[in-house]
Amino acid sequence: MAGIVVLAEALSGALNDVSLELLSKGRQLATALGQPLIAVLVGDGLDAIAPALQGADRVLLIEDPALRQFTPDAHEHALTAAITPLEPRLLMIGNTTAGMDLAAGLAARLKWPLAAYCTDLRLDGKELIAVAQLYGGKLFAEVELASQPVIVSVIPGSFPAMAPGGTGTIEHVAASVEKSRTQFKELIAPEAADVDIRKAPALVSVGRGIGGPENLGIVEDLARAIGAEVAASRPVVDSGWLPKARQVGKSGQTVKPKLYLAVGISGAPEHLQGMKDAEFIVAVNTDASAPIFEVAHLGVVADALEFVPALTERVRAGA
Repeated sequence: MAGIVVLAEALSGALNDVSLELLSKGRQLATALGQPLIAVLVGDGLDAIAPALQGADRVLLIEDPALRQFTPDAHEHALTAAITPLEPRLLMIGNTTAGMDLAAGLAARLKWPLAAYCTDLRLDGKELIAVAQLYGGKLFAEVELASQPVIVSVIPGSFPAMAPGGTGTIEHVAASVEKSRTQFKELIAPEAADVDIRKAPALVSVGRGIGGPENLGIVEDLARAIGAEVAASRPVVDSGWLPKARQVGKSGQTVKPKLYLAVGISGAPEHLQGMKDAEFIVAVNTDASAPIFEVAHLGVVADALEFVPALTERVRAGA
């Protein structure tokens, strides 16, 4: 058994971000173990995407017109045939909509153990340790991955992304295709977002503690003053105050900005899961016992409607 295999993922001709995040961690582990890093991509017409994966030592393209659109059983069958001969130490899959299907399906087909919802992977000597979250991030379990092929599904945003490109070899692998029991009907793309909060260096994130949508203006003023984007907790998005693209948390985006200013957010575990790894967290809440203060580097117990305008004024004054 040798090698770290990363299952890359593409949609509509574009590589998703988690693929490069997995390559980054995969490279770190492969180098430490003295083993090769192999990227695998399934689909059709993949030559334009493949160069972005050449940070791996080998890039295996499994192509067939029947694999152009994702169907779990067809992709599982093709991957099983391609990955089994590799006998990898570790198979890394993004915990995406498609990845959740594939990780469980491949674990059943290959009879390999699966550690799901992982947020970290590290080496203890030569032993691989996975950190997996339970109950929506309320608990974290450290799991020792036995010396056999094992699958991990990793939550997007857990690792920094590898810069695309490199010198790895690109290989075309004959696809093993079986008739899918499911049929692809239509891809319904989400509405285009006005901003990608995952790439913002600073975020001012708002919760229901600001009272109502009529008070969003004071948060937007502060965000402009410090060069930040506005984000939100799920209740704010569910209430229609801000669009889904600005939601932080388990059912939204995982963010790691240099500054995360949480305004009127209590800190439910689902929200903390999406922002707890920010470099510097400032929390403003009237409740001194709010869970957000457990992860904050700096906490302010105050009424956001009073504190935020005062802070904006001081920033603009250059204080």
